[in-house]
Amino acid sequence: MSYVRRWVLSAGAALALMIGFAGAGATAHAAPNPAGTTSSTARLSDGQAVDSAAALKKVADYWTPERMRHATPVPEQTPGLQTKATPARPSGPRGSTPPAKPVASGSVSPMITESAVAGKVFFHKPSGGDWVCSASALNSDSKQLVITAGHCVHEGAGGNWMQNWTFVPRYRSGARPFGTFAAKQFRTFNSWISSSDLSRDVGMVTTWPLNGNKLVNVVGGHGLNWNWGNSVAITILGYPANANNGEIQQWCQGTTSDGGGGTIKLQCNFNGGSSGSGWLMNFNDSTGLGQVDGVMSTLDSTGWNRASYFDDAVKAMFDAQGGVT
Repeated sequence: MSYVRRWVLSAGAALALMIGFAGAGATAHAAPNPAGTTSSTARLSDGQAVDSAAALKKVADYWTPERMRHATPVPEQTPGLQTKATPARPSGPRGSTPPAKPVASGSVSPMITESAVAGKVFFHKPSGGDWVCSASALNSDSKQLVITAGHCVHEGAGGNWMQNWTFVPRYRSGARPFGTFAAKQFRTFNSWISSSDLSRDVGMVTTWPLNGNKLVNVVGGHGLNWNWGNSVAITILGYPANANNGEIQQWCQGTTSDGGGGTIKLQCNFNGGSSGSGWLMNFNDSTGLGQVDGVMSTLDSTGWNRASYFDDAVKAMFDAQGGVT
């Protein structure tokens, strides 16, 4: 398999971008079906729902430039699932939803190596500290959706939903060219909530409009792919801490293969902070748009990144969350 990396890094000890945060507080209730999903209202770190102009202002005020600069990339831990032999297989016919170009006036001008659809996610963990992941705007009926890793919206087994959650499209060295979009509602898989299942490490987030403008209308949004097999050509866009300290969007390209345990893999050596990066099929570097076929989940000691395989269950998550406004 061939791949291209924008930078060269030394291999470290066996790592994963996450394996579940051991969080404080009660475990969120999850339905019995592990392939099902659960949603939750976004909240501030004091437990208040982000459901008013006053609460939105608190999220905006919380994320000062200094707090963003000092937020910690999601910690790397040893992957515990990827040795399973279970291959990632389609659960039905392959499908796609279309990407969308921005429509808001004066919104996006293309950049050669960065997409306005990709950005950084900042949040506070209920168990403590301010953290950072990567994410992408996802086209849906609401025009308000973001896709990221499950561990970027919920701490996993023993934990709870993240707080003070906000998305910054095309973040670059502190610059926020399109502003910040606070979370309104989260959704992730029950098996992620109950057991930190890396084969279901996917999260979707409905964001609040900013100054009356919806996220996808401002920056555009990727489409979604599911059941497309294990070997596909992709581009990954995210913010790994081991390149420019996570301050500048990075890319990696190549052809995926089966990663075991219901995942696909690519050898990019993207580390903490890149969790939630979109794995994009049909990426167009003139528009910055593609179709999400996975989101960054883990990294091992030999530089292989893995993403949960997107099947019918991911499409069902999209159907459940994509129309929420």
